Amino acid sequence: MIRRREFITLLGGAAAWPIAARAQQGDPVRRIGVLAPGDENDPIARARISAFTQALADLGWTDGRNVRIDLRWARGDANRTRALAQELVGLQPDIIVTLGALGALAVQRETRTIPIVFTTAVDPVAPRIVARLDRPGGNITGFASFEPSLGGKWLELLSEIAPGLKRAAIMFNPDVPAPSTFMPSFETAARSLKVALIPAPVHSDAEIETAIIALGREPGGGLVVPAFPVARRASIISAAARNNVPAVYYQSAFARDGGLLSYAVDPLDILRPAAAYVDRILRGEKPGDLPVQFPTKFEMIVNLKTAKALGLTVPQSILLRADEVIE
Repeated sequence: MIRRREFITLLGGAAAWPIAARAQQGDPVRRIGVLAPGDENDPIARARISAFTQALADLGWTDGRNVRIDLRWARGDANRTRALAQELVGLQPDIIVTLGALGALAVQRETRTIPIVFTTAVDPVAPRIVARLDRPGGNITGFASFEPSLGGKWLELLSEIAPGLKRAAIMFNPDVPAPSTFMPSFETAARSLKVALIPAPVHSDAEIETAIIALGREPGGGLVVPAFPVARRASIISAAARNNVPAVYYQSAFARDGGLLSYAVDPLDILRPAAAYVDRILRGEKPGDLPVQFPTKFEMIVNLKTAKALGLTVPQSILLRADEVIE
């Protein structure tokens, strides 16, 4: 069972304001644009949006009553993300919420005036989403999902669960500059573990398949997925299984759907406090004055069924640290 972890945020006093004062009759209906990277048919993606809208409702903002939520699904496609960002900006909402760095960058290219709250961006400073974390400035703020040292942590976990590791591919979407954030810690860990790093930039299912087939041709190959659209997880998980490649993932959805191991923040613990930032901005605060926030707690999930299929014995050191073990 997962032990619920708290995501520490600077929410100020917003959550304590009386709900009745927030929804007085006659208040104008506000408009919120939401750009999600996943697919509307994915239950994981829908659960994340539901967590966000429920958190808004708890703060007094109910879709169809005093807010209108314009939700768009990018389905893991960079071109579609850019087109939907343009579409949402054209609607002139009061605020736009994005999930992931790609969506944040796309919306930011379209507007420097409409407030933006991003969530689950890997490192908002490296791709220049914000200039600084404490006072991001401009029209944007939000919640990051990781910090740079996690690259080394993922590689160490992969080496621990697959002790014969010699080569590790780092799989990423080249449209998002996330891997550069992790590379210094990846490289430090790789030198210590004597593991060769292999960059694996991929866009499509075919490219995913090709990269993982190459990795599995010889023993000692492993995979780290530090940032990739969760909508593509089935392709990565199935290719890794067919080619006998152990993998560590950046989101819990991968492990729950058959991936070997994940070490990640719970996205729901980011989306709920993001609603509080939306509340504060709709009530007059400037996004550039609200600090970007990073997670402080992570959860580890290990899939024993997958480990057995790969011929791996999960060490006790991992089982004791895991928040959830899937059997």
